[in-house]
Amino acid sequence: MTKLAEYLIVLLAGLLFGIGLALSGMNDTKIVQGFLDIFGLWDSRLIFVMLGALIVTIVVFPLILKRKQPLFDSSFHLPTFIKIDRKLVIGSAMFGIGWGLVGYCPGPAIASISYGYCQTIVFIVSMLAGAFICSKTTD
Repeated sequence: MTKLAEYLIVLLAGLLFGIGLALSGMNDTKIVQGFLDIFGLWDSRLIFVMLGALIVTIVVFPLILKRKQPLFDSSFHLPTFIKIDRKLVIGSAMFGIGWGLVGYCPGPAIASISYGYCQTIVFIVSMLAGAFICSKTTD
């Protein structure tokens, strides 16, 4: 397969992912924050998105791993570090707190750039700055 074909497939997958986020409401911060507010005015709409993703993952992931290699690489790159340490817990907590406060996680935030909201751009710049700082301070 040519590089151009690979890039087109990746582009199509990204567009499909972005459309799915938009249709499901995952890039609407009010819907996400409503879903995360389980002790307040809980908005249950995203439970179907989560269940759909979970079902697809449970069914498809084992089938993919039965292959000798992925379509566009020579081998699978699965995580080998399985220890739950302080960095993982702190990073997970920061991710969750940020997601709850702002209503964005990285995928929906990037998909929301097309809306042109100033707060989305500020979020993405802050997210990238945080990732850069973290990459410079890790072991």
